[in-house]
Amino acid sequence: MTTISSTSSSSTATTSTATPTPSTTDATKSAAQALFTSLQTGSGIDLSSLVPSLVQAQFAARTAALKAKADTLTSQISATSTVMSSITDFATSLASLAKGGTLATQATSGNAAVFSVTTAAGAKLAGLSKSITVNALATAQTSVTKTSYDRTASMGTGSLSIQVGTNAAVTVAFDDGTSPTIDDVASRINAAKTGVTASVITDADGKAYLSFTGATGSANSFTVTASEGQTPGLANLAVGGSATGTRTAATAGNAQLTVDGVTVERASNTVSDLVSGVTMTLNSVSTTPVSLTGTRPTAALTSIVSDFVSTFNDKMTELNKELDPQTGDLRTDLAARTLSQSLGRLTTTKIVPGDESLPGPKTLADLGVATQKDGTLKVDSVRLAQVMAQYPDAVEQMFQSSGDNIVGLSSQLNKIQLAATSTLYGLGASSKRLSEAQSANSLAQSDLTDDQSATQDRMTAQFSAMNARVSSYKSVQNFMDQQVKMWTKSS
Repeated sequence: MTTISSTSSSSTATTSTATPTPSTTDATKSAAQALFTSLQTGSGIDLSSLVPSLVQAQFAARTAALKAKADTLTSQISATSTVMSSITDFATSLASLAKGGTLATQATSGNAAVFSVTTAAGAKLAGLSKSITVNALATAQTSVTKTSYDRTASMGTGSLSIQVGTNAAVTVAFDDGTSPTIDDVASRINAAKTGVTASVITDADGKAYLSFTGATGSANSFTVTASEGQTPGLANLAVGGSATGTRTAATAGNAQLTVDGVTVERASNTVSDLVSGVTMTLNSVSTTPVSLTGTRPTAALTSIVSDFVSTFNDKMTELNKELDPQTGDLRTDLAARTLSQSLGRLTTTKIVPGDESLPGPKTLADLGVATQKDGTLKVDSVRLAQVMAQYPDAVEQMFQSSGDNIVGLSSQLNKIQLAATSTLYGLGASSKRLSEAQSANSLAQSDLTDDQSATQDRMTAQFSAMNARVSSYKSVQNFMDQQVKMWTKSS
């Protein structure tokens, strides 16, 4: 059974507010100090390092917040996808087992050489026991031309009228001005879909015979009548009546069986209407009766309960991890929590139809499957064995996928899966909201990058202008210092 790995997603994206870190504060102080030092010394501002440092410090908190949100959204989207995939795999796996028929009573032939059997999903075969004798197999009429023909020679023109049983005759024409060969005749008959198949049989000398074969069953015997055209020859292909150009190698006949002392006939060797849900393929005539019984898959049913619980527990453990109130990616996601609650109710949900007052198991809990505190399951093997022995039919119904068991364990799990992956209110909707939030966050990051670039350009221009003014002020100051010194010396 496919194992689900439960990861979760949050319908509301969890965001964290970034606070200034020591590195952010240090960058700001460093940039400011560099500015003051440059101004005091008058050596000029190193814009290539100062401005990027100031911009980085200014936008650090917003950048960190958007990155943290992006990381959270990525984890939530991944968790949502994993949980949906897991529950879908689980439901699909169980449905495949149920539809495969290995969990339901199977029809068994006492001698497959006489007749083999297949069982339809949902067939109710409890207590099946029949005695069947195959007295005759269904046969098909086969008629073959007595004379061989050269494969390139003309077979004549005109038409052939083919009638199967009491059906209306179908006419196949060969009067289009060509001279049809034996292969052309066979091809046109088959294309007409008359119910009779024509084939060309070549002998050891390379000569060809035309063979006509109908369907099995006495009602499918056929005749072929010919209407000659300008070129004779088609009359040699007539079948039945006073025809002399063909011989009948086998006649059409019904299969004859004796079922529990009652003689029945069928047109085909594939019989599906004797026992509901069972298809018999007749292979040979028998001289003694052959049994047709139902074999209950007791071991498989016991095994599927254990396998189901084991797989369920794997899924629930993973889901619990995603729902952890401290570390789970889906701890705030309503759809994920609803899924957990639905799985938790599975053991007490009625999964077989019928009157509540009637005896027999109707829930997994009745089979001895109990829910533990963490949501995982455990099996009381003693209780399961007792219920299997006492109510085998009811247990079997729990795992059937069709018939009158319209509830069933597989059906219940499928309902949970559909709700969990719904794009309206399930994890599918959560995934959509998270993806939209992720797109918005990516756009915000792009806008922030643009803001940083614009701010850097603006600050660079401002500091460049300021640097020019400071240099000018320094030049004036130097000139005045020189003049003062000169005045002072002269005096």
